[in-house]
Amino acid sequence: MDSVSQAALGATVGVVVMGRSIPVWRAALAGALVGTLPDLDVFIDQGDEIRNMVLHRAETHALFWQALATPLIALVLAMMTRTREHLTRWCLMVLLGLVTHALLDAMTVYGTRLWLPFNDDPVGIGSLFIIDPLYTLPLLLGLLLALVIRGGTRRRWATAGLALSTLYAGWSIAAQHHVSARVLASPEATGLSPQQVLVTPTPFNTVLWRILLMDRDSYREGFYSLLDPYVAPGRPIRFTRHDRGSRHEEATAAFAGANLVREFSRGFYALSDDGRYAYVTDLRMGQHPFFAFSFAFAEHQSHPLRAIDPIRVTRRMPFDAGMAWLRQRALGHEAAPPQLDASRYDRRP
Repeated sequence: MDSVSQAALGATVGVVVMGRSIPVWRAALAGALVGTLPDLDVFIDQGDEIRNMVLHRAETHALFWQALATPLIALVLAMMTRTREHLTRWCLMVLLGLVTHALLDAMTVYGTRLWLPFNDDPVGIGSLFIIDPLYTLPLLLGLLLALVIRGGTRRRWATAGLALSTLYAGWSIAAQHHVSARVLASPEATGLSPQQVLVTPTPFNTVLWRILLMDRDSYREGFYSLLDPYVAPGRPIRFTRHDRGSRHEEATAAFAGANLVREFSRGFYALSDDGRYAYVTDLRMGQHPFFAFSFAFAEHQSHPLRAIDPIRVTRRMPFDAGMAWLRQRALGHEAAPPQLDASRYDRRP
């Protein structure tokens, strides 16, 4: 999740767990710090752009390593605040602050390696978008009330905010399961016999969902709103077919960067080639043709392809057009998603 959400979650956990042992503002500040710590791994250069992507949310997000680091972090905070008599409570706050950070990240589709060093498989439930105001706002509001209201009820506001945000996260899983069942039962999907299916929310909400159907040669992308059955009963889910570049598989099979993305994306990837560079794209984050993680990993200056240091190529959807489409489609109205304006973008690095 985004930094604001993680800091707000950590601060709320700090206020709730520390209770009356330290001032509310100090508990919130310490909690926000703890809630931000795991994401400091973004400042570690793993060697290239692809490795920076796939090795984010690794050891710093692993529950085992978080548990080992907890006593040291708690001791430092207790010494800084001169409250070593509350060391046990500090340990609980730090542990919960780190663990809730990792679990919240695992709710997104990106992938979080919770089980290191015992298992390297990333966990990515994919029921929350990386930024969702409806998750974050209850935390911020509860935290604000806990900081400004006087009296013994102030921490109850933080608890209420945490409860509401947790309920919303639970709702996102239920909504995802509902949409998945609807997709798998639809004639459109069953007729295509996809090898893999991915259902994830579109930006900032859990009403409109993006659906990916993968087969060997192509991927199909569609959108389903929870309001569709009420606004347009019986309307089929419309899928658009896109080439996933399977003809490039053999030529790129030996390239480490492409293989890292293949594995990390759990098969939701596409290959492409513009005659100068070969590209690999993680299809889970973004929507056609705007993807957050697309990389040039080889070039055609020699034959066969020659590996290069990966170059990240990002296309961003125009904000105004994207929000207008998102609003209309989430409300259940038919709308074509924004497309690429070739005059504004050049795919080449």
